[in-house]
Amino acid sequence: MAELRPVTVPVLVERDEDGVWSAHAQLRPGVGAHGEGETEEAALEDLREALVGLIEEFGVPRELSVTVAA
Repeated sequence: MAELRPVTVPVLVERDEDGVWSAHAQLRPGVGAHGEGETEEAALEDLREALVGLIEEFGVPRELSVTVAA
């Protein structure tokens, strides 16, 4: 059984002039995903499903955590 591991991916969420929400994320250069929906939550869920497929195909991206003062 595969080990479950959370993967954090920065996303960009936008709403177009027709009211459709879209969400975009990039795992690594040249490998990204897109989701759409009638709500922001629906677009993010669509993106989440696309990202799971990409991670299954290309593997988990390397991560680096940085702590900054906000």
